[in-house]
Amino acid sequence: MPQPLFYLFVAVMLGFGAAVVLLRNPVSSALSLVVSFAGLAALYVSLNAYFAGVLQVLVYAGAVMVLFLFIIMLMDIREEQRRRINKVAVVGGAALVVGFVVQLGGVLAGYEAGRKPLDRVPLQLTEAAEARRAAGNVSPGITADLERGTLPDTKLVGEALFTRYHLQLQMVGVLLLVATVGVIVISRREDRVVSGRGE
Repeated sequence: MPQPLFYLFVAVMLGFGAAVVLLRNPVSSALSLVVSFAGLAALYVSLNAYFAGVLQVLVYAGAVMVLFLFIIMLMDIREEQRRRINKVAVVGGAALVVGFVVQLGGVLAGYEAGRKPLDRVPLQLTEAAEARRAAGNVSPGITADLERGTLPDTKLVGEALFTRYHLQLQMVGVLLLVATVGVIVISRREDRVVSGRGE
């Protein structure tokens, strides 16, 4: 990816990420988060992580944000009222951000491998196939792709999700289902209270 495009997508991601916090309208904040996710997906694509970029658009900018908007509109969350600025909180937050940036810069400066471009670090796919065989991970499709010199990233993610992390995946699904049902129950209860007062 050309460098100007990289900085453009970084600016889009950070700018709309800040808008999520600064905007008072919850719908505007949610839509700003969608644009921020799109900028992050573009950065994934620039790193040749096409599968992660597509997941970022389909899962986060698509399904999760539709769920957020559904919950915001179902609960009829009003625009936040303007309040006086808490100077102590602003100074503390700014100091925290500066400290995080300084710490991140120190870690990145000491990480020698991170200075090499990705195209200069070839993937050792044949060695990975042999290591999988030695570890007992016999998956014919993935091993064949590695031996052909292609990276089966989609298959590797699916294998990791449904073998090592299947319990966590099911727990997240149940958690999202319970949260959605809870929002519907709360909104219906508020509707009953309002209609009871009207009568």
